[in-house]
Amino acid sequence: MALFDLPLAELQRYAPEVPEPDDFDAFWDGTLKQADAGPVLLDATPVDAGLSLVDTWDVAFAGYEGQPVRGWFTRPRGATADLPAVVEYLGYGRGRGLPHERLTWAAAGYAHLLMDSRGQGDLYGNGGDTPDLGGGALGGPGVATRGIRSPHDYYYRRLITDAVRAVAAARALPGVDPARVAAVGNSQGGGLALAVAGLVPDLAALMISAPFLCHIQRAIDMTDADPYGEIVRYLAVNREAEAEVRRTLSYVDGVLFARRATAPVHVGVGLRDTICPPSTVFAACNHYGSADRTVHVYPFNHHEGGEALHTRRQLDWLGEKLR
Repeated sequence: MALFDLPLAELQRYAPEVPEPDDFDAFWDGTLKQADAGPVLLDATPVDAGLSLVDTWDVAFAGYEGQPVRGWFTRPRGATADLPAVVEYLGYGRGRGLPHERLTWAAAGYAHLLMDSRGQGDLYGNGGDTPDLGGGALGGPGVATRGIRSPHDYYYRRLITDAVRAVAAARALPGVDPARVAAVGNSQGGGLALAVAGLVPDLAALMISAPFLCHIQRAIDMTDADPYGEIVRYLAVNREAEAEVRRTLSYVDGVLFARRATAPVHVGVGLRDTICPPSTVFAACNHYGSADRTVHVYPFNHHEGGEALHTRRQLDWLGEKLR
């Protein structure tokens, strides 16, 4: 894919006016208070993952409306001190898979909680284990359009709430320093991590790459690539629903969460990314609520961004922020 978005110099100052609902804060305050009615940690069972250098637990925590959400919790074996923790969120269509798949953060000396994505896991990877118990509202076949006619029914209301509760769960797990918790994610996971940064005021650090759900109104006008393409196809059939859909999407837009975020942030973006267009990522970056921002641009890369090179940059940056 050739370069298709704004030139880099324009991207670096692209800070569009993204309208927000008058009740945005009240909507999320009410949603999170409802989720916070009981204990967050439901279960943490040690499992034999076939690994000799880390310990692993199969975790269940109370997410949206107290519904159970699965996760894998991993710590370096033999660590006795309370460790800084990384809470990781997954890309669109992926479930938590198997515990030996994601070992970077534990190998680097962090406690690591990988959150399963409710109702996902069937597009690639090794599956998921968390049903979407609130998924009865009308919508298209993919989760990006499930319940999309109302912000109260929308799938991402539930998933973002799960993501916020995952931070609380990580802080409740053994051997975690609750003052040093970072959120990380790529694509959908990046969008979730950004939402968490806007909703959890004392997050220690944020690492996102190619975040989904940013400047969504522009994204659905720019690209037919999934997951945004699912929304486009929904509106191609439900032609009268555009105003309702755009209103719903305004409640989950990463630009609005970015305005409220204060944690130091590390960002990766590929300038040829047609899945999460670069201008949508820069819109969030340039509205971000903290001046402590590090952005790595990959001019010749698509949605994969900097891959392993970017991970190494994340490791170096996070070491400075949390150690």
